[in-house]
Amino acid sequence: MKPVDVPPRPGFPLRMPSGFGKAIAPKLIAAGARVTGPAALKNTQKVASMPVPGVPGVPGVAAGLGLDSQAVRARMVQKLAAQGVQDSRVLAAMAQVERHRFVDSALVNQAYEDTSLPIGLGQTISKPNVVARMLELLVKDRDGKLGRVMEIGTGCGYQAALLAQLAAEVYSIERLRGLHDKARDNLRPLRVGNLHLLFGDGMVGYAKGAPYAAIIAAAGGEALPQAWIDQLAVGGRLVAPVQGTNGAQALVVVDKTVHGTTQTLLEAVHFVPLKSGTSQT
Repeated sequence: MKPVDVPPRPGFPLRMPSGFGKAIAPKLIAAGARVTGPAALKNTQKVASMPVPGVPGVPGVAAGLGLDSQAVRARMVQKLAAQGVQDSRVLAAMAQVERHRFVDSALVNQAYEDTSLPIGLGQTISKPNVVARMLELLVKDRDGKLGRVMEIGTGCGYQAALLAQLAAEVYSIERLRGLHDKARDNLRPLRVGNLHLLFGDGMVGYAKGAPYAAIIAAAGGEALPQAWIDQLAVGGRLVAPVQGTNGAQALVVVDKTVHGTTQTLLEAVHFVPLKSGTSQT
């Protein structure tokens, strides 16, 4: 993996550069959305019939199949591939995990649309393309499965289930008791043996599980907590939204090396605010 061409030891906690908000605010799109680049789909009419390269068992899709059919997920995966997601491991995980099991029954018909959905307590499940984008950043230039991963913000448990497909072991932390319990209920039938759900303050991480090969966060603050950097292994990577002074957010990738850390600021996104402490709600 090539290091990013920035000073080898940027200060932490990481903060957004001056003027960041004004620079990306016009690009900020709907909750959970990401700015697409040149790799985005140019001919959307081809999506429904295209195969997904590198994803076993995900052929072209026939219309009119129910939510329990793998073909419905396959259509979603085909769209993700058309939007520029290329990693076969991520596409396979998205094809495997049933998103409709993680949304409320009233919204189940929207489960495979490229949209964020409410999951209660003012939180949302992110758009599939945002989830896939962050996971692809996490595994980029890594061969095979990741080692131990920490997720900040379990939410309904969907991304945790995807991470369990991509990593040897996952620790997922949720600060809201109601969502922690919901994720536990959603995941229990899946019997995911390498996934540990924790109720606690995500800003302090989980030192007992460190060091982590990767850390991913589903909430953005003005700074990345120092605890996350400390708990990231040398050679590890962190992917998270970071917020500017006016509230605009962008994805940041932090790689930790023996010489320090490097950071890459990417496209605009919109996630819920990063908060400290826990709530029994």
